[in-house]
Amino acid sequence: MAVSIKSEREIALMRDAGKILAEVHARLGEYIQPGISTLDIDTFGEKLIRGYHCVPNFLHYNGYPASICVSVNEEVVHGIPHSGHILKEGDIVSLDAGLIYKGYHSDAARTYPVGKISKEAQRLIKVTKQSFFQGIKMARAGNHLNDICKTIHGYVNYHGYSVVRDLVGHGIGTKLHEDPEIPNFTMRRRGVKLRPGMTLAIEPMVNMGDWKVDRLEDDWTVVTRDGSLSAHYENTILITGDEPEILTLLK
Repeated sequence: MAVSIKSEREIALMRDAGKILAEVHARLGEYIQPGISTLDIDTFGEKLIRGYHCVPNFLHYNGYPASICVSVNEEVVHGIPHSGHILKEGDIVSLDAGLIYKGYHSDAARTYPVGKISKEAQRLIKVTKQSFFQGIKMARAGNHLNDICKTIHGYVNYHGYSVVRDLVGHGIGTKLHEDPEIPNFTMRRRGVKLRPGMTLAIEPMVNMGDWKVDRLEDDWTVVTRDGSLSAHYENTILITGDEPEILTLLK
């Protein structure tokens, strides 16, 4: 495993890439409403990314056919946008988006309500988001990767939900996916020691029901096996000599 340590120049570029993606997500969140299609979201998202003179890093990545992963309700991740998939009141929609700025990647995901949603769905979204923030309390130099993983896992379990085990977070930099892999569940080993200059994409994927998932025939869309709702929250972070810096949040 070769975990890259970013230079000050690289960190500055990744900050810029993260800030732009945070702005894209803010605009996408405002765009979500009943009656639009998942393809409308993808089209709008790609236009935003290119408007910042960036490139959508998901488009054609390993054959993925869109710029924004749009996953609705029981779809966990990697939903493929379609003109016929129309959002309706009460849905929840997870948007996973990333971009390349001057050769450096950023990656972030959010789950948004579509109109008025149930209290149960609200709670799922809230717990998923908070599990990320609980996890990164452990994202400090000198700690080990599993300190993050087991904290996320424990928080989610405490609230009665389950973390997806088939998909994980990752390092990020000049490539979208770099070492190390970052599970959202407790590992058997401590994992790599965290060092200043590491950049990581931490992304809890949380199911209301069981953690088990299936992949649809399109070979991309991952869904909960039991049909329960799923939420996703992700940011690109920087390990520092103190608290971690979240690169994909608006200040």
